[in-house]
Amino acid sequence: MRVVVIGSGIVGAAAAHRLSGRGVPVTVVDGAYPGQATQAGAGIVCPWVDHPDDEDWYRLTREGARRYPGLVSSLGESLGYARVGALLVAGEPSDLEPVRALLARRHAEAPEMGDVVDVAAPSVLFPPLAEDLSALLVPGAARVDGRAVRDALLRAAIRQGAELRTGTATLTSDGGVLVRAVREADSHGRVTGSPGAPADRESWRQATPGSPQGPPSAHGTHPASEASPSGAVRDAAAGAPHEPGSPYGDEPEATLTAGTPHEPRSPYGDEPEATLTAGTPHEPRSPYGDEPGAGGEGTLVEADVVIVAAGAWSGEVCRGLGVELPVFPRRGQIVHVTLEGVDTSRWPIVLPHVGPYLLGFPGSRVVVGATIEDAGFAPRVTMGGLDEVLRAGLRVAPGLSEATVTETRVGLRPVHAPGPPLIGPVNDRVIVATGLGAYGLTAGPFTGRVAAGLALGEEPPLNLRPYHPRLP
Repeated sequence: MRVVVIGSGIVGAAAAHRLSGRGVPVTVVDGAYPGQATQAGAGIVCPWVDHPDDEDWYRLTREGARRYPGLVSSLGESLGYARVGALLVAGEPSDLEPVRALLARRHAEAPEMGDVVDVAAPSVLFPPLAEDLSALLVPGAARVDGRAVRDALLRAAIRQGAELRTGTATLTSDGGVLVRAVREADSHGRVTGSPGAPADRESWRQATPGSPQGPPSAHGTHPASEASPSGAVRDAAAGAPHEPGSPYGDEPEATLTAGTPHEPRSPYGDEPEATLTAGTPHEPRSPYGDEPGAGGEGTLVEADVVIVAAGAWSGEVCRGLGVELPVFPRRGQIVHVTLEGVDTSRWPIVLPHVGPYLLGFPGSRVVVGATIEDAGFAPRVTMGGLDEVLRAGLRVAPGLSEATVTETRVGLRPVHAPGPPLIGPVNDRVIVATGLGAYGLTAGPFTGRVAAGLALGEEPPLNLRPYHPRLP
């Protein structure tokens, strides 16, 4: 049996790692598109505060979080993973009561969250925070570097015999894989924005830095448009990635780096990574054009089973199969700042009741995000997006006012319009694994492993009925 995995984000990389480890010949096709979510995600792993009324969504993210320590150990690398805890902060103590009750209800089946405690002075743990905040500490929450996880999974898969190819992959009507050379996206991209799923307003984490009651901002952000309960910022994927979403994030991404005159290169080859810099006059579109054969005839790649894990591009990949997957991109802009001389490596994640997430990484780095925008395939850093993130971040953490802005990332989170992720077969040859939104970095490795198991004919570790593609 030969398997082709379309997409080299965290889901596709995890699937390839699992399959190659079982001795299955695997080819991973990497589209190298600007805006892939894994590379942009913040990397927040704290599923217990989200999806209070959707046990299927919660179960998937909980299982993903539960397996991270084993994954890190098996790969033999740190991957930026650390259990630093999460501060759930609010202006009023009463605002913490619903999430306190939710955590108490879930603790018995998820003891890995640790014992939740009140924190009288959250700024002691995260010094830039405002002094008048109340907080709960969830000690089991972790942060992770989504890029590092994806890269380590791909390296391990390649060592185990997997092949990595760069190209634009589509499916033929019989489930074959056609790979064309990557080209600049034309102006006829199929997907230019789709309506999002309604927000779950009972969620703890906010999907966007703004208030959930506020109107959509001028640059297209929908303050409460995430399908997740806390909605917001996770796997800063745009990895990470809750959408904080997955706040958070997958692949060589569109990046705007302050003061960086060169083009970052892909860790997998000699080709310069697709990069957006200030002054880019056009909006990249989906690389899947409307015209038949766009980009050349391409090459058919042999496959007995195909796993489509192409993130926001998964619907485009499947269109040639005659399948319409309601998967669309949701843009997230995230800001990285540095505090010179300050050790931020053990600071907890900050998840406000209203406002942006914040988390520290080694290297005096703090991540703030993220916007939630239904803007189509346009992985651009915008003035409006930056303004939203920076203003909201300073309201929660005024001590960051003198921090240096060092990088801005943007990712296109893959969102399944009806809400839940898609994991399962669309026919007897093609399996899809996508739609994790802001939770890509939390649930992505587990989802990829599940998809690989389906390709191998294994019994899945959880009931997949809620995630099956429901095709007309």
